[in-house]
Amino acid sequence: MSTLIGIRDAASSSDVNGGLYSPAKEKAAIRGAYSSRSPLLLRRARQLLAATKVKVLLGLCTLCIVVLVNSRLSSLMGWNPHYPSSVSSPSRGGYTVLINTWKRNSLLKQSVAHYASCSGTDAIHVVWSETDPPPENLKAYLKKVVFSKSQAAHKPNFRFDINQEDNLNNRFRPIEELRTDAIFSIDDDVIVPCATLNFAFTVWQSAPFTMVGFVPRTHRLDMANNGDAYYKYGGWWSVWWMGTYSMVLSKAAFFHRKYLDIYTHKMPSSIHDYVSRERNCEDIAMSLLVANATSAPPIWVKGKIYEIGSSGISTLKGHSDSRNKCLNDFISLYGTMPLVSTNVKAVDARHEWFW
Repeated sequence: MSTLIGIRDAASSSDVNGGLYSPAKEKAAIRGAYSSRSPLLLRRARQLLAATKVKVLLGLCTLCIVVLVNSRLSSLMGWNPHYPSSVSSPSRGGYTVLINTWKRNSLLKQSVAHYASCSGTDAIHVVWSETDPPPENLKAYLKKVVFSKSQAAHKPNFRFDINQEDNLNNRFRPIEELRTDAIFSIDDDVIVPCATLNFAFTVWQSAPFTMVGFVPRTHRLDMANNGDAYYKYGGWWSVWWMGTYSMVLSKAAFFHRKYLDIYTHKMPSSIHDYVSRERNCEDIAMSLLVANATSAPPIWVKGKIYEIGSSGISTLKGHSDSRNKCLNDFISLYGTMPLVSTNVKAVDARHEWFW
């Protein structure tokens, strides 16, 4: 039986291969039949592998985007990342720009013209502490500039707040007939772009009882040569090096209007006298006052600002030593250290992806 089968196999093999049956030839023939399909299978396998790689890559990209967005939102740390359609809407009130000036009329003209063009500006008040009142031609010029530069249907109110004596405490005197809760305190030689200013206003609206500003400063505990501990005032480079801050200077900062009344009528008179005598440190006094009232840190807003003046108190020799002395003397008057340090910074995520 097996012999017959073997003969038949051999015969069929002879017909195909033209010779006698050979197991080796039979295996080769079988491999040949399948090898003709291998390029197609290999091509399909490569296509599937490429598609899988693309899907994995897209998945990783999506995950990275989700992580980045979450980290950006969480970095805002307490203020609403959604912005109102108009910062000057009646329900929000806009802000009053409070400009402190001293014998720099050319800078004052530039400053008033700029802030009149910002959409959130409801009013502009100039703190005037010079011996002579502002010239009539200056008042007329500035009123005309405010009217022409404002793009809003409601033009900002403009006026000089005239004081009888030269005193740095004047910049924080209460203002009658204010229509806004928000005060933006600014020196006459500092220009903050309108978009940056309006963003800072939205940050302040989420924390209206703290100070929100552009010029951070810090403090730290240090040891004197005699071993006594004291607080050291730190400028910009200290903020950059340490990565923390505890003050924002009133040369470019938002705060609530109620602090004008508290500064003038409720802050210890010894601090008023100190500022008057030393002609310095009213900004440190305001930072301590707000921190003492809130037990919270200020908020530093990241944004480019421009200083168009060439001189000021901060350029005088011994300024750093004076600031150290102010800080420690004020803390002694308070009887405690109210400043709170933080490393949180407000960044406008609409304009920056990495910081």
